[in-house]
Amino acid sequence: MHVSFEVAQEIIEKAVEKSNQIGVKMCIAVLDSGGNLKSFTRMDDAWVGSIDIAIKKAKTACYFAMPSGEIGKLSVPGSPLYGIEHSNDGLITFPGGLPIVDEDGILIGAIGVSGDTVENDHLVAQAGVNVAGVCDVPKHPWRT
Repeated sequence: MHVSFEVAQEIIEKAVEKSNQIGVKMCIAVLDSGGNLKSFTRMDDAWVGSIDIAIKKAKTACYFAMPSGEIGKLSVPGSPLYGIEHSNDGLITFPGGLPIVDEDGILIGAIGVSGDTVENDHLVAQAGVNVAGVCDVPKHPWRT
């Protein structure tokens, strides 16, 4: 199952609302469960470079069914996923990408946000995800 167009739009709206609330300009991408772009917005004055970053954060969260920042913890030198950001035509392994999981625990898509600090990117992404469900997925066998 994929995130619907209507829900994707609600996610974007809530993320924009949170961005405005904290005074930041963001690029916000929502992908379906196959990693395909479903909805996107670039707020006025948001960095052009953040377009690609937002999409790749969402792709990272979707492909691995975990927050992009969690992949980052596993991809530092000496860790089991070191270098993973070079796979899949480029991933982003710092916070701001979250999987979107429905109430049945099914991955239905992902959100990626870029435009400010990674803490604010994550905060805005979480506001968007809260519209559709949760960002927690069942624990993967190698996930700590």
